[in-house]
Amino acid sequence: MLQIEGLQAAYGESKVLFDINFHVAEGEVVTLLGRNGMGKTTTVSTIFGLLPAGAGHVRVAGVDMTNAPAHRIARAGLGLVPEGRQVFPNLNVRENLIATAQPGRWTLAEVLGLFPRLGERMSHMGNQLSGGEQQMLAIGRALMTNPRLVVLDEATEGLAPLIRDEIWACLTQLKMAGESILIIDKNVDALTRFADRHVVIEKGRVVWSGDNDALRNTPEIKERFLNV
Repeated sequence: MLQIEGLQAAYGESKVLFDINFHVAEGEVVTLLGRNGMGKTTTVSTIFGLLPAGAGHVRVAGVDMTNAPAHRIARAGLGLVPEGRQVFPNLNVRENLIATAQPGRWTLAEVLGLFPRLGERMSHMGNQLSGGEQQMLAIGRALMTNPRLVVLDEATEGLAPLIRDEIWACLTQLKMAGESILIIDKNVDALTRFADRHVVIEKGRVVWSGDNDALRNTPEIKERFLNV
């Protein structure tokens, strides 16, 4: 579904990604792990064409989309839930959900079934929602594009524990429905219960990858690359 090969990127003269390699298969959940500032969000930005790739390839379902405009990448089947949610503050919930919608399985009714709270807030503007409601809206907005792969950057950052649990429950429903997911989050314990495989990034390089059993049985990976 998504193949990243030798991806490099820089901010001006400062190179920040060095030959990033990983993939997400159809129906698979893969994490990007690492401490703050190690290149996770930069990787996502480069995948979506928001930061130019200096080298390497981004392939979506076998099609090379490296440095394609963001709208073409979205149409190719990638849906983004960005860090900080970035909902449209001056649109109401319904307008946020349908603004970029594409026909497919995920309809307004399906998204409201996944997030009933949004149904109770349909007339509220984006900036009138709580942080948790904004995150639900950001996920729902991405689903409304009917993507082949959903990318979540900091899925539960800054949310209250009860809201985090609600988000994880909804993401688990997406996984059970066969959605392909690439996810960034700091809650490693939750991710090991949810994801299939993990990719650890340190200073713009992939330093480890493996499945849940491998991560659990390699405590030095957590200690060296993930613990603060």
